[in-house]
Amino acid sequence: MSQNPPLLDNTAKATTISQRKLKHVEICLNYPVEYESLTTGFETFQLPYKALPETDLNAIDMRCEFLGKRLQAPILIGAMTGGAELAGKINRHLASAAHQLGIGLMLGSQRVMLAHPQHKTSFLVRDVAPDILLIGNLGVAQLNKGFGEKEVKLAIESIGADALALHTNPLQEAMQFEGDGDFSALIPKISQLSQDVPYPLLLKEVGHGLSGEVAWALRESGLAAFDVAGAGGTSWAKVEAFARYGELRFKELCEWGIPTAKALADIHQLLPEMPLIASGGIRSGVDAAKALMMGASVIAMARPLLKAAIESSKAVIEYLESFIWELRVAMHCMGAKDLAALKKLNFKTHP
Repeated sequence: MSQNPPLLDNTAKATTISQRKLKHVEICLNYPVEYESLTTGFETFQLPYKALPETDLNAIDMRCEFLGKRLQAPILIGAMTGGAELAGKINRHLASAAHQLGIGLMLGSQRVMLAHPQHKTSFLVRDVAPDILLIGNLGVAQLNKGFGEKEVKLAIESIGADALALHTNPLQEAMQFEGDGDFSALIPKISQLSQDVPYPLLLKEVGHGLSGEVAWALRESGLAAFDVAGAGGTSWAKVEAFARYGELRFKELCEWGIPTAKALADIHQLLPEMPLIASGGIRSGVDAAKALMMGASVIAMARPLLKAAIESSKAVIEYLESFIWELRVAMHCMGAKDLAALKKLNFKTHP
């Protein structure tokens, strides 16, 4: 008997990777794919407000360095899409916005590009963003399907990326029709890949959370950073449930994960020197300030920018400028003149 639940019909068998990417975009725009029973956990922390901050709002310095690149603010645009004409439009709008704001961009999974080279153009953004921190993306499960140094280097070099994220998503793949189910024996392969590839490699979840246990198991792997990608924002298990069945099934599975704040705090406690990306339901500059205080090097967001990214780079910039302004105000009203000062603060107010 098949271990997969029954399908409503067999139309999914004819769906190409490119069509699936477009369906993901549609679902993320129009369906209730946010967590309902889990939150990020950031709401349980209160920023220490300071009535006399001794700082100048306009002089707050949010510049930082991540993966060898200088950023004007500790923000990455998170991985979204690729492999279709609309995806190319989205990526170019995002890249242009990142260039103008001086922040980073992580692209969606490039497996479609490696399997079908005609889709490479949807990932080519260097002409509109020549200097940004650009991070490529491949599924870690592909290492059990023959991918290795050659494919990873091709994914990075063919688009002019600076680094590559290996995304791990066992729950999403389990929900996906004919998804990848073999996540066995990957830790030694990740470690070997980190030695073989002359570019920074990251490990990221897709929104169900990296645990301290996983991070600790990879502590000597040579990875350059972790993206905790916790629960509380978009549930990719929900996205796949809607894509596969046209309705939400297996709700308890779809509401499962490690809240972003917990994933971040646990990994930072175990590996305090490891660069961390905080993502998963970060929706405000206040959330960003909390994540940075808890050990994040940078934060990332994706789905909140999707609608704007379809429209224009200007719309993306307007959204992010508002987000960055809120982070600036939060830092100012805590008396943190720069990110180093912010990270020295704690959530206990002074007596």
